[in-house]
Amino acid sequence: MTEHIAIVGGGTGGTVLANTLVEKLDAELAAGEVEITLFNDSGDHVYKPVWLYVAFGQREPADGRRPLREVVDNRVTIRQDYVVDVDHERKELELVDAIDPAPYDKLVVATGAQLEPERVPGLAEGGHHFYGEDGSQALRDELLEMNGGHIVLSVVGTPHMCPAAPLEFTFMVDDWLRERGRRDAFDITYTYPIMRVHGNEHIAEWADPRLRERDIAIETMFNAEAVDPDAETITSMEGTELDYNLLVAIPPHTGSDFVESAGLGDGGWVDVDKHTLEATGFDDVYAIGDAAQTGVPKAGSAAHYQAHVVAQRLASEVRGQPATAVYGGKTVCFIETGMDDATFVEFDYERPPEPSEPSRAMHWSKLAYNESYWLTARGLL
Repeated sequence: MTEHIAIVGGGTGGTVLANTLVEKLDAELAAGEVEITLFNDSGDHVYKPVWLYVAFGQREPADGRRPLREVVDNRVTIRQDYVVDVDHERKELELVDAIDPAPYDKLVVATGAQLEPERVPGLAEGGHHFYGEDGSQALRDELLEMNGGHIVLSVVGTPHMCPAAPLEFTFMVDDWLRERGRRDAFDITYTYPIMRVHGNEHIAEWADPRLRERDIAIETMFNAEAVDPDAETITSMEGTELDYNLLVAIPPHTGSDFVESAGLGDGGWVDVDKHTLEATGFDDVYAIGDAAQTGVPKAGSAAHYQAHVVAQRLASEVRGQPATAVYGGKTVCFIETGMDDATFVEFDYERPPEPSEPSRAMHWSKLAYNESYWLTARGLL
């Protein structure tokens, strides 16, 4: 009997998983013993880190997109549809555009995270962001038009995709203005919703003095409550009000509605065992990437490593063998510290991050990785 493996979500985690499964289950696929189906609501695969560079005119939106079919092995069936619910007893997926449900024997949820700026009154109208194609282009145009004023980077929503990105933008915009001889015409303020500049205390200890030495003002314990687009102010729940000429916000994030409707977790995030990545309370269901509640950052590298662990576990299960692969929390991240230098961190559940000394070599290493990402997604690196 054919084993049906269903993957919901065609981002980094889902794509790497699909391609890795093809490699590990080559013989079973050839014999018709396994079928792999990838469900995605778009025909494109998106590499989101590109959007930060679009905001500074260093990349074009097309650099962040590829047709999903070009990235996923041909032995994987791609269905462009939206999964809205799961019947756990029957092991069936309910789809928006299909009359009949899709069966599965093993299910992997890789639905990622979505932006919800509407959760903060006025934020959608008064703020910019670099977490999507349209947002990054609008931000780029605004930066080019400004001759001076107050730029506020406000981390509104946590957790969020790529936890280092707010720091990266702040360091980069400071350097970008200096390169153009315009820094003296601008004030820059960085806000964070807890009593330090980053959720990870080791990153915070590293970043705080570097922000201050660049004359970047810091407002911690700033939980944004409302934005007034006409007055150009952002107000915190703690009563602090900041004027701005350009507000760059990290909007609130949420998981997939599908996760909620399927009863897999609150807020669209799947409750999982952080080592095995199995969904809590459900048989034959895994979750990876931003959708999985593991405690590690919502980063592409985490999704990549998790995908390899789940691929090994699924291959073992298909062959009737014990699944022994576990995820140790491994995450790696380049952090831009300007327009031409960067640092690097690697950490896991046991080891905290220790940022390296920023260098131009690290910056070019990050750019090289961005270029090679499409090979990584295909499982070739």
